[in-house]
Amino acid sequence: MGQQETVATSLAHTVREGIDAALAAVDADLARRYPGDPGTRQPVHTVYVPGDAFAADTIRSWGDQALAALDEHAPDAAALAAVLGIPDELAGPVYDRVRAKLEREPVEDLRIDFEDGYGVRSDAEEDEDAARAAALVADAYRDGTAAPYMGIRMKCMEAAVRDRGIRTLDIFLTGLMEAGGLPDGLVLTLPKVTYAEQVTAMVRLLEAFERARGLESGRIGFEIQVETTQSILGPDGRATVSRMIEAAKGRATSLHYGTYDYSASCGISAAHQSLDHPAADYAKSVMQVAAAGTGVRLSDGSTNILPVGPTSHVHSVWRLHHGLVRRSLARAYYQGWDMHPGHLPTRYAAVYAFYLEGLEQAAARLAAYVAKTGGDVADEPATAKALAGYLLRGLDCGAVAPGEAARLTGLTRADLDSLAGRGPKAA
Repeated sequence: MGQQETVATSLAHTVREGIDAALAAVDADLARRYPGDPGTRQPVHTVYVPGDAFAADTIRSWGDQALAALDEHAPDAAALAAVLGIPDELAGPVYDRVRAKLEREPVEDLRIDFEDGYGVRSDAEEDEDAARAAALVADAYRDGTAAPYMGIRMKCMEAAVRDRGIRTLDIFLTGLMEAGGLPDGLVLTLPKVTYAEQVTAMVRLLEAFERARGLESGRIGFEIQVETTQSILGPDGRATVSRMIEAAKGRATSLHYGTYDYSASCGISAAHQSLDHPAADYAKSVMQVAAAGTGVRLSDGSTNILPVGPTSHVHSVWRLHHGLVRRSLARAYYQGWDMHPGHLPTRYAAVYAFYLEGLEQAAARLAAYVAKTGGDVADEPATAKALAGYLLRGLDCGAVAPGEAARLTGLTRADLDSLAGRGPKAA
């Protein structure tokens, strides 16, 4: 009775060993190409500020302007809920948490723009602004006023502006190094990428900088901005964006959709250029499939319609922006661009409502899955991973309080990280 019984089999051990050997290269390739989520916080938005306009108080100024917009155009929870269609039971929690966010951390990711938002300046002027940006970013991280993520968008790798873009990046990174080193939240954006070879050039550039400054190889990553049709579909019929991820050699942190450049490249008239155009949906679907499992994240673009002027117009733009953000979230684009302080209230209102309205159901399903108690939904490991990721995103941005998640799920943050497949570096 104490001896383990064996079951009958027909295949020799050499069969399994042979299959293992035959698939070893595939196993290694899967692990390299599809490492999964990087296990870090993803910001809900990126704020763009021209290089010459960025100042030490920019982040606080954006928060104050956003709060002033709420005070003027939606002074209480009921007013904002009426404008945006937020359910009554969520109106108070969303409004209170949005205001608290704008007071505490109004900007999650800030990009100092030296491309379209900055334009063509003299070399001396751009040199000065790039050096000043580095000094201000270093100061912000040192004194605790920085956004969680900050960096620059350089000019692209096209011949006409390539040298200028490289010089600006060099000045900015060198300035950070001279001020004490590269901050953990550093983010760089490479715009208007059309060929994978331009990504390769960016990798070579960063490798050279790392060698020159004695940095660990691979220390500096960058975002790839998808703004042209060539970045989606190449002349050979292949998805160019997949080749770009491969060309980045592990340095690509995210793909950002550029609403207006991409729309224009498709020949879409200005009146119909928008995040929800069918051409935009196609491009973003290709981006999504190309990035899935690679650890490269996705960001939607922006709306160029600004919430300024009389209350009736502000409310109209808020409804538009709120709807676009909600649409992106439902399509697993958890980040987007905000171009004006007046976009912040609706960015956070949409994000917070998205996580709060599904909080109890997601928590209950995840708790039932962990406890193996069943329920009215038979969730699988992949869905449990998605549920944990949903809760973690809500925690990261402040929509969900840590105590709420723990109370509803019975799980710690470490438990959620593990279920979501996040590593020990999760923020």
